[in-house]
Amino acid sequence: MEANDLKELKYAQELLEKPGFIIKVANYFGKPVEFVFEKVDSKLINKATKKALEKSLEIAVSSLDEKSEKSNGTHKFLTALSGGVGGFFGMAALPLELPVTTTIMLRSIAQIAKHHGHDIKSREVQLECLEIFSLGSSKTASDDGAESAYFAARGALAYEMKAAVNAVRGMSEKAIQEALSRGQMPVLVKFINTIASRFGVTVSEKIVAQSVPFIGAAGGAALNTLFTEHFQNMAEGHFIVRKLEKKYGEEYVREVYLKLLNKNI
Repeated sequence: MEANDLKELKYAQELLEKPGFIIKVANYFGKPVEFVFEKVDSKLINKATKKALEKSLEIAVSSLDEKSEKSNGTHKFLTALSGGVGGFFGMAALPLELPVTTTIMLRSIAQIAKHHGHDIKSREVQLECLEIFSLGSSKTASDDGAESAYFAARGALAYEMKAAVNAVRGMSEKAIQEALSRGQMPVLVKFINTIASRFGVTVSEKIVAQSVPFIGAAGGAALNTLFTEHFQNMAEGHFIVRKLEKKYGEEYVREVYLKLLNKNI
């Protein structure tokens, strides 16, 4: 692998294998955060995450701006605004705030994909943009550090991803929307539901952290900034890896990635 590509892969690996969102929150606020997940309304979160991802799917196949450039700072600012509302009204605001935040993040993710040379009008890339919301939600690799949480998460979703891509390949935006409305896209619905279950873990962590007294409404904006940055990092790392896989092949890139992870290079 060329030196510049190896350096870029190392950067991607560092982004993708960083501590999860909840650790970032604790580090950011400089004090431990006690998480009482029993207080989280899991049904509300599941419903909100599915709605948010379904809305994002509509955007992914219709109105992602091919001309726009990467602007992570702008998207962090916009999600901070919506986070301020969420921090003030708490759990009750989630069904309204989460779709807005997710939509903004999706546009940022798509811009990152485009920045790394991916065609955001491609159905596969559009679904990969949604797949980002399933990454970095929890540690899925073994605790000994020898394996990659990123590749474990990707591997777990690989079959559904392939099936979803095959299902929508060659279909127009209108055809996809009509099929979904008629319940004729079970493969795509299953794909969204799987992502929603993982995305919901990070959303739950955000909601619980937001409910901690010392964070409050003002902290809601900071939390959403961290929330957005978390998925921007996942997107940055993922689309670097995908770019290199197209150049060198998936197996070779994974082999080098794991050597970097285990400091064998």
